[in-house]
This record gives sequence, C-alpha cells and structure tokens, in this order.
Amino acid sequence: MRVLIRGAGVAGLTAAYELATRGADIMVVEREPAIGAGASRLAGGMLAPFCEAESADRSVITLGESAARWWEKTLPGLVRFEGTLVVAPPRDVAELRRFAVRTEGHAHLSADELATLEPDLAGRFRAGLFFAHEAHVDPRRALLRLHKRLHGFGVRFLFGQTKPPTGARFDRMVDCTGMGAGETDKALRGVRGEMIILRTRDVALTRPVRLLHPRIPVYLVPRGDGCFMVGATMIENDADGPITARSAMELLNAAYGLHPAFGEAEIIETGAGIRPAYPDNLPRVQEDGAEISINGFYRHGFLFAPAMARRAADFIFGKQATRELHHETFDKRPSPAGVVRDAR
Repeated sequence: MRVLIRGAGVAGLTAAYELATRGADIMVVEREPAIGAGASRLAGGMLAPFCEAESADRSVITLGESAARWWEKTLPGLVRFEGTLVVAPPRDVAELRRFAVRTEGHAHLSADELATLEPDLAGRFRAGLFFAHEAHVDPRRALLRLHKRLHGFGVRFLFGQTKPPTGARFDRMVDCTGMGAGETDKALRGVRGEMIILRTRDVALTRPVRLLHPRIPVYLVPRGDGCFMVGATMIENDADGPITARSAMELLNAAYGLHPAFGEAEIIETGAGIRPAYPDNLPRVQEDGAEISINGFYRHGFLFAPAMARRAADFIFGKQATRELHHETFDKRPSPAGVVRDAR
C-alpha cells in the first residue's frame, strides 16, 4: 500500500511509523524546510495523562496512558520516567486540594518528602502531589530521532513542499497538517500557546514541576544542560506571531515564584505556536474517500499521537478499531450534498 502523509510534526511522524511498520510504502511532504521547524518543536513533551485529566475529559487518560511506553519502545532511552510534581504557593494551597480531588494516580507529599524528591525546592512549599507514573521527553530530540528511524524504514521526505511530485500515485492520503487543515475542517479552532526556555546552573530539577495558580497555572520541564522549558499559555485565538510581553512576564514571574534563582537565568528562546483543537478538545480521525485526517491534538500532541496513529493505521489496513469513545469515531466528512454519515 502506498500512502502519502502531509505534515511532518508529531502527528505525521507517528502515523508514518505505525504505517511503515505494517509494510506501507510512505512518502511525507512537509511545508517547512526541515524536521522540527513547526509547532511540535514548541511542545513541553510531558507524558502526563493523570495531570492533564484535571481539566479534561477522562479520555485523556485512555488515550495517553500508553504513550510513554510507545515512545520508549520506539526510541529507547528517550523517555525520562521521573513522574510529575505539582505544587502551589501557600496563598494558593486551595488550588492544590482542588487538583488532588480532580485527579488520580498521585501521592500526597509533606514538605520534607517534597524536599527529598526535589532538594532545590526544599523549604519553598508546604506540600505537593507526586504523579509517579508520568514521564516526559524532549520533543526536539524525539522528532529528530523518529525522522532518522523512519529513514531506516525507507520513508521518503520532501521538505518545503505541500504536494507530492507530479504523477505520483497513492492508495491513501493522511493529512496531519494541524491548523493547515483549518480551511477545509471548519470544526477546528486555534489555541495559541507561548513558551520560554531558560538556562541557569543555580537550579536543578529532575522532573516536570507544575505550579498551580487560579488564573495562570504553569509548568517547568527540565531539558538538560541547565535548560528549562517554561510554559505554556492557552489563549483562545489563532493569531500567529511572537510571544507577547504580557505572556512573557506571566511565565517569568511563575518561574521566579518556583525558585528565585530563575530571576538570574538566561532567556535562551521564546516561542509561540497555534494548537489545533476541536470543540471538545479531543482528537479525531476522519475519513473522506481515500483521505484520512488526524487532527485536534490541542495541548496533548506527544501524549495523543501514538494512540491516534495506531487507530488510523488500524483503519487504513481494514482492522476494526474500538469505538467505545466518541473521539475514536471515524466520521465521514460532509458530502457535496451536505449529508454527514457517522461511520459507527
């Protein structure tokens, strides 16, 4: 089977992997000039289904609980299985209690236990929550390594292109272009996310730390070599462009609130991207003739991508995908007559 994939972000690369390992002949076209030039490079890389379920449908756990194992099996040594730490300043301790009630899979930590887990945070927080079964990856390393692995399968890549060569024929086309599909998929909306990368040798963290706040909860993810990704805003618009001054101040203030040494950190990079999302913030695989689309990952790209890639590959190769959850429905897009037929 010959398959064309449009888009070489995390959705496109994971789909290419699932299809290539089942014997498909794959070509990937990507409008950006290289791997890691799109929105996926701005991700936090947190494989944290239990934390994310605090503000999302429980489907986040169903879709994401096997993601860390998929990434580790596919790219051995990539995943850091260190869990997630959640804390709140003393004035916002009610947020920590609320987070605990709305989530599962965590242990309550005293100040001493928290200090044992992350010594550089000793004395800064009275309590915390530890999600031991969560993990994280460096998104940029993940994209580069997956690209290299796909080359080993014979997958062909065309960068700076949106279409395959003239005359090329394919049995299936898989659209993984995110907001690039917004003109044809009117259900998509853009959610702007902004992040900052800081570097300091004065703070050491082993795992992602989420700092709760009633208005602006943020997270810090260690990237090695003294670097930390601070993110991420969630702004309900699709305005592209650099990070705003307001967002930068909010993220930097949060980092400083976690540890004052971040006040002297170097700002290595800032970035902003548009996340594709459906009204329920859950992903979809949709069919329109020979074309399949995988989209709507919202803020969960590296968490959702493996499961959705498997479901799309199952569908393409004619296996019966499980459909007990609405996000797994393979919907028919509207025909010219405007009729929508649910494929269940």
